[in-house]
Amino acid sequence: MTTEDAVEEAWREHWPRLLALLTARFERVDLAEDALAEAFARAARRWPTDGVPASPVAWLHRVAQREVIDRLRSEVSAHRAAARIAEDLAQRVDPGEPQLEAVADDMLRLVFLACHPALPPHAQTALALRWVLGLPTTEIARLFAVAPTAMSARLTRARQRAAAEPRAFELPTGAALDDRVEGVLRTAHLLFTSGYAPSEGTEVVRPEVCAEAIRLVAVVDDLLPGRADVQALRSLVELQHARRDARADAAGDFVLLAEQDRRRWRHDEIARAMERLLALGPSAGFAEELRLQALIAAVHAVALHPDETDWPLALTFYDRLLALSGEDRVVRLNRAVAVARVHGAAQALTELGMLDPRDHRTAGALAELHAEAGNPELAAALFTSAAHWCACDPVRRHYQRRAREITTA
Repeated sequence: MTTEDAVEEAWREHWPRLLALLTARFERVDLAEDALAEAFARAARRWPTDGVPASPVAWLHRVAQREVIDRLRSEVSAHRAAARIAEDLAQRVDPGEPQLEAVADDMLRLVFLACHPALPPHAQTALALRWVLGLPTTEIARLFAVAPTAMSARLTRARQRAAAEPRAFELPTGAALDDRVEGVLRTAHLLFTSGYAPSEGTEVVRPEVCAEAIRLVAVVDDLLPGRADVQALRSLVELQHARRDARADAAGDFVLLAEQDRRRWRHDEIARAMERLLALGPSAGFAEELRLQALIAAVHAVALHPDETDWPLALTFYDRLLALSGEDRVVRLNRAVAVARVHGAAQALTELGMLDPRDHRTAGALAELHAEAGNPELAAALFTSAAHWCACDPVRRHYQRRAREITTA
């Protein structure tokens, strides 16, 4: 293993726990994060000449501790009492192996702090990627399609606001814990969706974004094992992610689910996700919404050919999900596809009523239903509108192609 590989492996395996450990000790996540980043930067400079230490994690922990203390000294140099505290900390730098297996609660605090309800959703997601997964700011900026300087400023504002919240580092309990877990899961699901169905750009799917979202859910699953909502979301995103290789053709164009080459699906991943999902019983609230979404994904995942899809079963799950989600617009639209397969497109359109095609996904779905129902002019117009509203190049080309096919038929 090269020294570069050793640094990368240490970052991937130890960043979250080391950050949690430092934050718990110094109660300054800003200093802990900066100090840990500096420790890794020094490792990248020194390990190639000095060699990889026998215990990389202990080396990084020791260097980061000293860096935090140096920064504290700089901050408090004008206050003697605070300076004495910093000096006392300096005398107690732990030179040994950090007990990373004992920091689960500290990591959980970090997860909840990143996804603090006082922060807007995009800030929660960015902080979770930075703190919990240890992604560099440049990588997070790329995932969000913004300039690194803009993302750096966004992260700085978010971490300052989160750390300033009263009792920010305390673990919530009872109903507050459930609320915070739901926020974490919604953050991870939002991130996954941004990779699975990008709203703009040149790619049908961004697998690296999906993979980071799945990794975040896995971290929460490790910290809070056995929770139905966490298990359900993990099953859902893994089932969907298993189809990634077939969602675009060799030219990078969008491929509908019914037209995908199912031999390219990751069937080993589907099997693992199914095992996890089938171990879950009915639940309630948000956890049950996630379970039903995962069960719908499973209906598709186990069908080796489109004709084998159990659409009546999918419709049953959609009916339950719609009742739970309060007539959610997206659920209504997706349910209509199942209604069309079971009862026909005309029935699906009747049940949708006067649904306003105000975005490309709604317009595209309505267009397909009208095409099936024998309304080609309206279908072509809707596909044209969908293409106009869509900022994802491959999906826009798909809408344009469908409009042409219907017009020239």
